[in-house]
Amino acid sequence: MIVVTGAVGRLGGAVVTALLERLPADSIGVSTTRPDELATLSGRGVRVRHGSYDDPASLREAFAGADRLLIVSAPRHGAAAIDAHRAALDAARDAGVGRVFYTSHVGADALSPFPPAVTHATTEVLLRESGVPFTALRNGFYADTPLRLLRTAVQTGELRVPVDAPISWTAHRDLAPAIAMLLADPAVDTATVNLTAGEATDCAGLADVAAAVLDRPIRHVVLDDEDYRAELTAAGVPELGVTMMLGIFRASRQRHLGIVDPAMAALIGRPTTTVGALLAEELPADVRT
Repeated sequence: MIVVTGAVGRLGGAVVTALLERLPADSIGVSTTRPDELATLSGRGVRVRHGSYDDPASLREAFAGADRLLIVSAPRHGAAAIDAHRAALDAARDAGVGRVFYTSHVGADALSPFPPAVTHATTEVLLRESGVPFTALRNGFYADTPLRLLRTAVQTGELRVPVDAPISWTAHRDLAPAIAMLLADPAVDTATVNLTAGEATDCAGLADVAAAVLDRPIRHVVLDDEDYRAELTAAGVPELGVTMMLGIFRASRQRHLGIVDPAMAALIGRPTTTVGALLAEELPADVRT
């Protein structure tokens, strides 16, 4: 059996959908804090069990019988996220899980200025210490972030950001089937896999992408870090959000986020999705005229 955590979330849910396209429903299980929201999956034959990072016994029950377990990184920050991942790994060991897959990050680094990258690096240490066979899925940076930046740029005509370097912006629609392929393949036994887009783009390139989609200029304006912080704060972004956004640009400048690997395209059997394609899909036709 393959068990997936976070099946109510965007990535976990998409992975379950992709697994159902490949495997019988009764070979798939999910661990969730909201089982009542997954009645449709249960009705199809997927095993739905309650599992909470704050209740280790529930995790052991949810993971029981799993040959392979996907731990989608917890929607928590700092020590709280690390504690959640430790609880999940302890439960996986106690439940006799054959192999754990964890959604890490290409930028995982204990010294990264991007806080989640530190969490991922720490969790990878926990994976190595757990005694359970594991695969760290080092996902590229999710493409949601540049899409948010470009939506603002479309409105203002300017992409106002700090100094940056290329990032391999990666789409959920590519990650989910790639992860499902890895989970479904019993021969996979590597400790790390990079799952990234097929190209890396900096903010100057993003401005060009938006201009091409809109057929009108988008100006790329470079700010120093503190001016960017001030603009975000004035716009009402909470301090945690400001730290996260600045961390992305600072980590990119350290060349932590620009890894490009062909593995994901090979897994899904097609080119990965570009930021331009995603932007063109989500912008209404009247905006592009």
